Formats: sequence, C-alpha cells, structure tokens
Amino acid sequence: MATHTSNGMATRTNVQKASMAVGAVFLLVGVLGFIPGITGNFDQLHFAGHHSEAMLLGLFQVSALHNIVHLLFGVAGIVLAKTAGGARSFLLYGGIIYLVLFVYGLVIPQDSAGNFVPLNGYDNILHLLLGVGMVALALVLTRGHKARA
Repeated sequence: MATHTSNGMATRTNVQKASMAVGAVFLLVGVLGFIPGITGNFDQLHFAGHHSEAMLLGLFQVSALHNIVHLLFGVAGIVLAKTAGGARSFLLYGGIIYLVLFVYGLVIPQDSAGNFVPLNGYDNILHLLLGVGMVALALVLTRGHKARA
C-alpha cells in the first residue's frame, strides 16, 4: 500500500517500484522486438511459431506474439503497481509464469509446432532468471508485510 508524505503526496512501496521497473523493462523489450536493426532478421518476423527467425539483440528468438506478450506483461506490471498487493501479485505470479515457461522451453523441442512462442536456449536462460528474480522480489520486498489489494 502506498504511504503518504506530510504534504499528502503518495509514495510507492519498494514492491510497487519493483513492479513499475519490471513492467517498464517488459514494455521496452516488447517495443524493441518490433524495431528492425535491434531485432535482426526482422523480415523473418512471423506472428507466431518456431519458423520466426527474428532475433532480438541477435540472441533472443522472437515473434510478433512474443513481443505482444512482453507488451502485455509490461502494461500489467505498471497497472498492478498502483497497489502493493497488485505489485506483489504481478511479481509473484508473473515470475511463476516465467518459471513454467522455462520448463516448457526445456521440454518442447525447438523445431516443433509446440514451440509457438518461439523460444531458444537464450530465451530459456532469460526466463529462468526472470522467474527467479520476479518471485524473489515479490517475497523479499513484502517480507513481514501483509499484501493488500
């Protein structure tokens, strides 16, 4: 929950700030995925599927769907940062989603129809780090506090 200063201005809690920051990064990554040059092989960007050969920063395989998911996560992080409970939920459940996506990326062959996002080895590592980081932020920044909606 946001606290108020003596002049009545609301200040954000650390978990709200973290949610805003993570959301802003997701928005940035979603936008960058649609910019030729920053995304290599941009002419190979497909809506979805493992056939998309577009590579964000030359490392991360992306598709239009993948970029849209990043944009939606970014919006969610910023909107849910309005309350400490919402921010915690975004970081916790978003982190769990990324951990599931990491496991999914490990078990689904890269060249299969099941790799619809698409994902490559660099994406898998990033999803593991994002998942662990987001869950850790949710738990550490709200330790000893009741999450409030």
